[in-house]
Amino acid sequence: MNNQSKSGQPPRRRGPMGGPGGGPPGSQQIEKAKNAKGALVKLLKLLIPHKILVTFIVLMAIISTVFTIYSPKVMARFINEMVGGLMSGITHDITEELKVGEFTTIKGMFKDFFEIDMTDEQVQKLLIYSQMNDMDISSINQGSAEDIRKAVEEADKIDLSQLQLEMFSYMENVGRTEFETAAPESEPESEEKYGIDFAVLGRLALTLVILYIVSFVFSYLQQYFMAVITQKTMFDMRNKVNEKLSRMPLSYFDKTAKGEIMSRMTNDIDNISTTLQQNLTQIITAVTTIVGILIMMFSINITMTFLSLATIPVCMIILMLIMSRSRKYFKKQWEITGDLNGHIEEMYTGHNIVKAFTREDKAIGDFKEMNEDLYKTGRMAQFLSGIIFPLMGFINNIGYVLICVAGGLFVIDGKMQIGDIQAMIQYSRNLTQQVNQSSQIINTIQSALASAERVFNLLEEPEEISETITTSLAPVNNEVTFESVEFYYSEDKPLINNMNLKVKPGEMIAIVGPTGAGKTTLVNLLMRFYDVQNGAIKLNGVDIRGVSRADLRNVFGMVLQDTWLFSGTIYDNIAYGRENSNQDEIYAAAKAARADHFIDTLPDGYNTVLDEDGSNISQGQRQLLTIARAINANHEILILDEATSSVDTRTEVLIQKAMTVLMKGKTSFVIAHRLSTIRDADTILVMNNGDIIEQGSHDALLEKGGFYSELYHSQFAE
Repeated sequence: MNNQSKSGQPPRRRGPMGGPGGGPPGSQQIEKAKNAKGALVKLLKLLIPHKILVTFIVLMAIISTVFTIYSPKVMARFINEMVGGLMSGITHDITEELKVGEFTTIKGMFKDFFEIDMTDEQVQKLLIYSQMNDMDISSINQGSAEDIRKAVEEADKIDLSQLQLEMFSYMENVGRTEFETAAPESEPESEEKYGIDFAVLGRLALTLVILYIVSFVFSYLQQYFMAVITQKTMFDMRNKVNEKLSRMPLSYFDKTAKGEIMSRMTNDIDNISTTLQQNLTQIITAVTTIVGILIMMFSINITMTFLSLATIPVCMIILMLIMSRSRKYFKKQWEITGDLNGHIEEMYTGHNIVKAFTREDKAIGDFKEMNEDLYKTGRMAQFLSGIIFPLMGFINNIGYVLICVAGGLFVIDGKMQIGDIQAMIQYSRNLTQQVNQSSQIINTIQSALASAERVFNLLEEPEEISETITTSLAPVNNEVTFESVEFYYSEDKPLINNMNLKVKPGEMIAIVGPTGAGKTTLVNLLMRFYDVQNGAIKLNGVDIRGVSRADLRNVFGMVLQDTWLFSGTIYDNIAYGRENSNQDEIYAAAKAARADHFIDTLPDGYNTVLDEDGSNISQGQRQLLTIARAINANHEILILDEATSSVDTRTEVLIQKAMTVLMKGKTSFVIAHRLSTIRDADTILVMNNGDIIEQGSHDALLEKGGFYSELYHSQFAE
């Protein structure tokens, strides 16, 4: 029930999907690399073998983005063409109604009733003004002189040349006009088309479709090739990590938690993979989009561009202010979630203990307290994170309103067209989205660089000392010698001091002593999981440091206290001890280990598939299978580290009989706490603080009345 990891570091806090919940960009606890620049350089070096394809991807991302950026400009032309065509149709209808007599009648009416001399241009303006303001020109003589003069003055403000420019600026024949300032009677019949030009609209619509299709194709290709590069790079990285782990010394695995190693092999590499595949191209797209949008916006209207940009600093200030407050709540939420998960795990894994000591109320009370803290902290964290986007949306909407108001004024003054306003709004929205997306990408990249740094640190860990193979093992006669052996894990804490021991072929050597006495270390030295600092260990007179580790370890067979079984059939797990084992040998090994009885009671017998670590059978049954595996391997020297610790007394007696037959003629090292299992040992080594303080047979050590005698009688005292 200890939440501390093996490395002494606090446990990794976890929430749903690996964290305590969502939030705005930068609000979550993002692990940052200690040397982000170094990690980035190393990560980019992995892409060097694919530099040509990476360059191609960058170009495709830029091209795709450019086409996307240009699309609103084409859309603006589409809208301008449609509005211009609509307006031209209206004004053309007006001018068609104007006949010479009508001009003369209107002029005469104003001369007779109001003493106003009207020109043809003034008549045109008045007619347009009446259309725009729903006035009936035929009943104008019924109005007051003051109203009529006011209408004439307002109509006279209309700029016909600018009105014409607005209507026909993007039409193929920009020079055509509906209004001629000359007398109407001299105007020839026009052959031009008025109204919406659907041919032009069709071409613009087709252009838009082509732009979007081309942008999609380039975007698809760059995503596809980026996936290829990323997965190939991660494939190589996983291979490097796997090969590195196979070359690592046992000391690394002793000091590093297994979960930490697995996290680097899986989670960290997956995090790097996701960032490379998605965010690398997003960075290119975001930069290209921001630069391209600014260019397009400045080309449309500089004033409105600055109005649009003015909202971005406001959004960033609000974002930083709220993030600074929300981050502490997310951090606390992260910590409480980890504590709550740890509490739940402890209570359910130790459920029987909680029940036995009637601590249910205490467990429930602790859960409610942590759950209440998590509720309050999570509520504040999610509230602060949830309010960011509505606030940013509100500010951005104010920016859109400013664009619309300013754009409307510019249209009235003839400095812009309606389609340009639509393009500015779209560009402004896209610019804001890219800025927000960039802040998210930065956090993701920081997390990926932290993962990359952890993986690269693993790849840079010191490996096992390179082997200097000077000899090969002579035909084995199983003689083992320790000559003045000294060893320590840490220089300031010596563990084995000047050990001298000679084990004759076929002897059974039992090693006993309190925890930390150096019993398992002795076995690690034999297997060359560690090398001695001073002295030598010899096998058949050969220093084992001059023999390859693979050849040396083929001599030893091991059965450890901690069982290890892989997911597969029982038959395959027993056969793992020796390649090309036949069925009879597998069955014989299981029978010798007294495992055949429980195997036969299983529905599928030897074909029963074990779960990971063999969790679907008991601990004792798992130990029997590991013993059967060692028997099948039939190595020259046996190492048994508490091999019978997890079986019942009856099974232990049966296994001891099988071991006696198995170890006959073989050198054996047996580490035991249960001294009843080593009575028949040829020599018993009693270790304490790394030294052999006693050695001899069981009876001799009892007669001596020393440390072994005390251990033995403490186990069998009545």
